[in-house]
Amino acid sequence: QVRLVESGGGLVQAGGSLRLSCAASGRTFSSYTVGWFRQAPGKEREFAAGLSWGRGITNYADSVKGRFTISRDNAKNTVYLQMNSLKPEDTAVYYCAVQSLSTVPPPTTVRMYDSWGQGTQVTVSS
Repeated sequence: QVRLVESGGGLVQAGGSLRLSCAASGRTFSSYTVGWFRQAPGKEREFAAGLSWGRGITNYADSVKGRFTISRDNAKNTVYLQMNSLKPEDTAVYYCAVQSLSTVPPPTTVRMYDSWGQGTQVTVSS
């Protein structure tokens, strides 16, 4: 089973940038679809971005499109989420997750993903 560890969260001012990392151990990402989700206090977990590793297909939630970019590093077995032009409403715990079925395009629902990391907090101040 794959183990996921997120890092890179923190406190940033509105308009700033952060890059989140999701490192996998136990198995490689090569056969998975990887998703980034986020959960704000009192709200449901929601999809932010996804990547079908084998085919390099990506998709994004409308709320982050044009500001966030999901990418991968094969050698490091790591997925990144580059977040630019951050807004206070981006404040949430961010989670990465994998889906062994490797659905294309990456699914946007929580229940479609098999394994999850512990999350990393992102706080955007106004």
